[in-house]
Amino acid sequence: MIALGISSARALMGPLLTGDAFDSFLLQEATVRAAVSYQIDGRVRNTYFSEDDPEKPDYEWMPWSRMREVIYGLIRGQHTPEYLRFILQLKPESALEMLQRNDPESDFSQVHALVIGITFEEGKAVITTGTSYATFVPDKSADRIWDKQFPRFLEMKGIPFEVM
Repeated sequence: MIALGISSARALMGPLLTGDAFDSFLLQEATVRAAVSYQIDGRVRNTYFSEDDPEKPDYEWMPWSRMREVIYGLIRGQHTPEYLRFILQLKPESALEMLQRNDPESDFSQVHALVIGITFEEGKAVITTGTSYATFVPDKSADRIWDKQFPRFLEMKGIPFEVM
């Protein structure tokens, strides 16, 4: 796990909330504190959708691409939110492809999710990386790969950061 201080919150919030930079992620959870507080559970409620509904997501969690506009609508206005917190998970197929590309010899079957936590408070943004495993795994190569690759992702998206 690493923590990255985002040197320009605006440089993060634009791509996060109005662009497609984070569309390879799923929303697990969001907290927004503005005029009122909002807590969003990103778990897809399958009972809401019929089996043949083309709008039904293919994932356990709602794709960020479908939620960013909703969240942007909650915070758009004259005042900056007091606090934002997002837990995003890299889509499983993207996570597995990235891990295998970087270490084709390792077994990543116990990796449950590669996640990021984004916190915005008092004008500052911090992103932390994390790896969720299905069970205890002594080999932490997935952690090392994710901690190395995520800063490269930010660089490719033009989001300035510093390792904390």
